[in-house]
Amino acid sequence: MPVLQRPEAEARAHLLDVHRYEVALDLTHGDEEFTSRTVIHFTAREPGDTFVEIRPATLHAATLDGHPLDPAALDDNRLPLTDLAAGPHELRLDATMRYSRTGEGMHRFTDPADGEDYVYTQLFMDDIQRVFGAFDQPDLKAAFELTVTAPPTWTVLANGRTEQLPDGTWRAAATPRISTYLVAVAAGPWHSVHTEHAGLPFGLHCRRSLAPHLDADVEELLDLTRRCYDRYHEIFEEPYPFDSYDQAFVPEFNAGAMENPGLVTFRDEFVFRSAVTDTERQTRGMVIAHEMAHMWFGDLVTLRWWDDIWLNESFAEYMGYQVLSEATRFRDTWTDFAIARKGWGYDADQRPSTHPVAPAPEDVPDTASALLNFDGISYAKGASALRQLVAWMGEKDFLAGINDHFARHRFGNATLADFLDSLARATDRDVHAWAARWLRTTGVDTLTPTVTEDAGTWHLDVAHTGSRPHRIAVGAYDPDPGHPDRLALRDRFDVDVPADGDPARHTFPKAAPALVVLNDGDLTYAKVRFDAASWETAARALSGLPDPLTRAVVWNAARDLVRDGELAPTAYLEAARAHLPHETELAVVQGVLAFARTQLADRYLPSAPSSPGQPAATTRHTALTTLTALSRDILRRTEGPGHGPEAGHGPEAGLRLTAVRAFIDSASTPEGIHEWLADGSVPGGPTLDHELRWRILTRLATLGAAPLPELHDLIDAELARDQSATGQEGAARCRAALPDPEAKQAAWQALFGTDPASELSNYLFTATATGFWAAEQQDLLRPYVARYFTEVPALAVRRGPALAKAAGRWAFPAVLVEEETLRRGEQCLAEGDPTPALRRTLDDQLADLRRALRVRAAAVR
Repeated sequence: MPVLQRPEAEARAHLLDVHRYEVALDLTHGDEEFTSRTVIHFTAREPGDTFVEIRPATLHAATLDGHPLDPAALDDNRLPLTDLAAGPHELRLDATMRYSRTGEGMHRFTDPADGEDYVYTQLFMDDIQRVFGAFDQPDLKAAFELTVTAPPTWTVLANGRTEQLPDGTWRAAATPRISTYLVAVAAGPWHSVHTEHAGLPFGLHCRRSLAPHLDADVEELLDLTRRCYDRYHEIFEEPYPFDSYDQAFVPEFNAGAMENPGLVTFRDEFVFRSAVTDTERQTRGMVIAHEMAHMWFGDLVTLRWWDDIWLNESFAEYMGYQVLSEATRFRDTWTDFAIARKGWGYDADQRPSTHPVAPAPEDVPDTASALLNFDGISYAKGASALRQLVAWMGEKDFLAGINDHFARHRFGNATLADFLDSLARATDRDVHAWAARWLRTTGVDTLTPTVTEDAGTWHLDVAHTGSRPHRIAVGAYDPDPGHPDRLALRDRFDVDVPADGDPARHTFPKAAPALVVLNDGDLTYAKVRFDAASWETAARALSGLPDPLTRAVVWNAARDLVRDGELAPTAYLEAARAHLPHETELAVVQGVLAFARTQLADRYLPSAPSSPGQPAATTRHTALTTLTALSRDILRRTEGPGHGPEAGHGPEAGLRLTAVRAFIDSASTPEGIHEWLADGSVPGGPTLDHELRWRILTRLATLGAAPLPELHDLIDAELARDQSATGQEGAARCRAALPDPEAKQAAWQALFGTDPASELSNYLFTATATGFWAAEQQDLLRPYVARYFTEVPALAVRRGPALAKAAGRWAFPAVLVEEETLRRGEQCLAEGDPTPALRRTLDDQLADLRRALRVRAAAVR
């Protein structure tokens, strides 16, 4: 499919002024296709030629100003509009469109729990063409008027308030001027909760089968929504710009959520059907706050072209964490960001595919290249940069610049230059120079302390590798006299690290502290190191640091040291074993366990002992044993009444649930978890819910913990118990995980088979892929490495960008950390002609594989 080139978009924006769309969709034509009729009112500023995008099953008719156009002139997704006269025009398009099963365009889903059907749109970045014809680029904003014909038991949601007309069709209120990718429709027999706040209708919507779970959390969800809404109105002078605020939790959603104005769509895993930790509730709250920020950042003021996607995502990410911490009970959001989110940015920024937060225009020449930049840099690194900007220029001036930006560009489009101009009007700081250093560069800076002392004083020098200026806090810690296993803050002071050259030496009275922490408070984006004495203190007393955010900074530093080959994976595991049983911040426990389990155990440590003649190496089995022992320690700490997840959302309940999950995932034998499954509970709680039962069953299947017929019977019985979409995914994951050649071949055929009738949906594809590649089964899986790199390029072409990305991420043979995997992957990149979405994902995966090989090599030296 031709992708939109930036020069084409600029020429079309110069030529056209688009006023209004009238769109009529009919969703009553079965489960494969729907009809779409579109009327576009626009003006040509001068005579010229252009085109409109549409990707139909059949284009039945097209007329321009009443004159028929030849449907056969449609070239892939482009219908030419030639010899346009200057002045107003009316374009009509009548088409039949296809439903999607990949989360793109108009996605259709049948709920296996009750057989009900649901559809919803996801039109980002250029998928509006799958639903109706449009001039599909962000700077051709227009008003949209939608009508939808749906089955009589369905409710239709859209960007504006909807009403059902006497003839049964649904009409949505006209939108203000918005970009094409923000149009939204969601239709089905929704379970809905309605309320009103600040004079606006608010709504929550989900599948009927999830109704009890939504109702259980409805007060929390509405309270979070109201609090965030009110906080945004305190800090933004521009009022909420749309006529309603609906939040729909939709099935098989590819992203976390989408900021459609007036109708935010979320993946419906956020309707929790099993026990979750308080940190997971906080994450859901952050996504609610993030998407609401987009009503201003992205919807009211929209980027002109996709090189400025950070103007949407970095701001929403920063504001989501900040507003949640200011307006709700979740006060430690930045600790969660540090330990769980920021590494996403650090990792992306150290791969060959890295790019600036704000890439140069020539680096985003078309929509295909733009789509690749929705990554840890545009989200986590960008948010980190903004947090540093606020620390550098002050929150008052920052918000003044933001409000100026909204006032100058409301319902329009803006660029990085526009934004910087607004900031510059609010401060005497040189924000243009700051942006050049922070937004136009790539890579992660490194800050390294040198601590010396003499004659009753100590000195701090900070070496800087990189190109950005940093304003950081430095924490100096000593043992707490009353509690030797704890550390007390002696002093915290600010240090400005210049972009070029080393900062000034800092000298303080007294002996050197036991621990010096650079970037205490995590206000900048940089890797930090320790002097030798500080690391010795951290390894001994990390859990004794008084502030959870400081502990997160130290754990992140340890993570970076492991990834850079400067700290043995065993040392990280030893620190985790020593300190996590005493850790009180749930986000830290979850983040450290996740890194230890998925990176250290599965990638950085070998599955077998070293070869004869080489130094002994800790193996994956030893790491799993350490993690199960650690999980037992946390379970013992949380024993007794009131600690299980049933007891509520407190930290102890969350710690226990986290330990149970980690114990299951790290089990190297079926003993223990098999008994839990048979008993239906963990001794001392919790009772096993659907999520824990499927987790145990996946682990038992991976381990081959019983004869194959018995495992198949267990999977079938569990699916009969849980006939939900999540149950279908659990069964697919378990079957793919079985250590059996026939099961592997069946899973592979489901993933890569070419029969359209048996193609997996996006979620079933991911479930099958994650079950397939099990680190315990490397001998069984090794022959599939060559098959993967041979077959995945064709799959990406056949099934499109969303499945290409899923295949690159989840179906990649990451557990085979071997030179042969690397060789095959590099050959695929050189000769396999992967699509842009697949190429970027494979490039990143191979970079991570090279890193894992380097870490393994360093560990045995």
